[in-house]
Amino acid sequence: MIIWQNVKKILVVRLRSIGDTVLTTPSLIALRRFLPDAQIDILLEDWVAPVLDGFEAVNNVLTVSKDTKDRIKLAKKLRQEKYDVAFNLHGGTTSTFLIRASGAKHRVGYKNYQYSFLYNHLLSSASDFWQKEQTHSAEQQLALLGFVGVPVEDRPKTQLFISKENAEEMDLFLHVYGVDEEEIALIHPAAAFDTKQWSAANFATIIDYLASRKIFPIVITSPKEEHILDKINVKTSAMFHGFSDLTLSQVTALASRAKIFVGNDSGIAHIAAAVKTPSVVIFGSSNRNHWRPWTDAPHEIVYEEFPCQPCAGYVCKEFGEPKCILSVKTEGVIEAIEKVL
Repeated sequence: MIIWQNVKKILVVRLRSIGDTVLTTPSLIALRRFLPDAQIDILLEDWVAPVLDGFEAVNNVLTVSKDTKDRIKLAKKLRQEKYDVAFNLHGGTTSTFLIRASGAKHRVGYKNYQYSFLYNHLLSSASDFWQKEQTHSAEQQLALLGFVGVPVEDRPKTQLFISKENAEEMDLFLHVYGVDEEEIALIHPAAAFDTKQWSAANFATIIDYLASRKIFPIVITSPKEEHILDKINVKTSAMFHGFSDLTLSQVTALASRAKIFVGNDSGIAHIAAAVKTPSVVIFGSSNRNHWRPWTDAPHEIVYEEFPCQPCAGYVCKEFGEPKCILSVKTEGVIEAIEKVL
């Protein structure tokens, strides 16, 4: 049993992706309101840490790289902090190692984690905690907190912080590109796997439609996905701006300025939801119940039902090509856009 009035320092570990990080924010919010004076630190992978720049529910954002020496150095640093409670919201081998290395008196995780014997507070499942079969990623993380006594019944939604400096930088950015006085749409046409990526031609149709509504499209990708911008460019007759080099802080500020977000199921979609931007998210292979936007802002998800969903998404083993995402029609996305607008 955790005596919460004696808890001064908490470590939260959530390694992996952008979306995973954003979906940790409800748990961080719940912890902060329960323990307003405690030190709450979160450990993230170094490349994704900027997502939580300025996030007021945490004291410190710690980072880890893939370098073994860096991880050993970090483990020593965590032990020196003398955390009272450590939550593993991920469950992977590296995060378990770091949780144990921290020496925290109370180590909280799920029974199905590998090396679960290294924890002393183990929850059977989020379904058991919430008493329902289907649970969202945010609910899975909140369940670990609720299991050890943190109030989570209201299930806080995702939130992100935008600093005054980032907001002003984005205003200048939009001014330079001549769209500072226009309504803009943020489009994210990329995804981690082919089974989650709607075609560039379809996104071009959506860009044409948004432009016809006098909403200026801004399309973003990562540098390695820049070829998608080229594919869209040859398919659309509308004017748009495409960027492949924005930082995560810039993406967050840009999302907050958008009238609407349209994109694949991705971390960028969760960023948009967390800054309360109306969103349309296109789903393919992913578990919609688990990964849909966790927000009070208007949002729609668009998909075609297949009996093989959800799947891991690395390749389509059922049809050879990802019919789940390829079957989503532009008409359905346009209808969803109309609903959220």
